[in-house]
Amino acid sequence: MLDTLLSLDGAVLLWIQEFVRCGILDPLIAFYTQLGNAGILWIVLSVVMLFFRKTRRAGVLSLLAMLLGLLFTNVAIKHLVARPRPWLTVDGLQFLVVEKDPNSFPSGHTCAAFAAAGSWFRTLPRKWMRWTAVALAALMGFSRLYVGVHFPSDVAAGCLVGLLCAWMAWRLYQAAENRWGPIRWLDT
Repeated sequence: MLDTLLSLDGAVLLWIQEFVRCGILDPLIAFYTQLGNAGILWIVLSVVMLFFRKTRRAGVLSLLAMLLGLLFTNVAIKHLVARPRPWLTVDGLQFLVVEKDPNSFPSGHTCAAFAAAGSWFRTLPRKWMRWTAVALAALMGFSRLYVGVHFPSDVAAGCLVGLLCAWMAWRLYQAAENRWGPIRWLDT
């Protein structure tokens, strides 16, 4: 079963390389995926949200969710699983960006994107903002496949861990409010 999954993972990447990649998109998607390095895109957007009363809670919760995601993904799971990057195991796969971390499971970029998007989806004031967050996170996950640095199962796991971290951040926020009352500085 696991061998079938691993084989399918590689086949999807080769299919993307053969039928989806194109010269016009390559530099755009490579640039977008690198905006996710160290979660910088999501961190910057979250910090900007801190300056506005209506988005402050979204900014705080997403920063907390990304911190949890960093601990789970990059500090713990990647080193425990130690799955090599796809270009090391899939014959014929060409990567478009260089990744220094040799471990691929789960995708930290995708985890950060969905940790932020999961928090934003719950707390941003406008529907279009919430759905834009989800679309940007999904695009980040796809970009990791497009550039050949993650397997589909890495991206799926990163998505799940990120959403779990967003949920945990929300639960921690609720627990804090239940214990100490409304957190007023988030609303002023």
